[in-house]
Amino acid sequence: VQLQASGGGLVQSGGSLRLSCTVSGFSLHDNVIAWFRQAPGKEREGVACITRINSDTYYGDSVRGRFTISRDYAKNTVYLQMSSLKVEDTAVYYCATDESVMANMVPLDRHSYKYWGQGTQVTVSS
Repeated sequence: VQLQASGGGLVQSGGSLRLSCTVSGFSLHDNVIAWFRQAPGKEREGVACITRINSDTYYGDSVRGRFTISRDYAKNTVYLQMSSLKVEDTAVYYCATDESVMANMVPLDRHSYKYWGQGTQVTVSS
């Protein structure tokens, strides 16, 4: 199982950015896929996810209405479209996956995931 996150960068407050997570070694049909982020000195927090069951999507309170998660089965890629970015969105963003029931039940809990990609830095300037 491999996950490769990309698309991070520097953007001004109010701007947009799209992150990509290209996966291999499993099917997007079978696993929960999630985005997490971690700012310096803070715990890793769940941002968005798509569950295996019913393809339900969930978002963290701080990003709901601004971020959108989606997936392209043909490209084996999951996207995180981020809009109306704020300085407080600055963090390293990670994608993660798991096939377990726990991940479907508690999809924004970092402890639900075994497989992680490397992070991609997102910096939002004021």
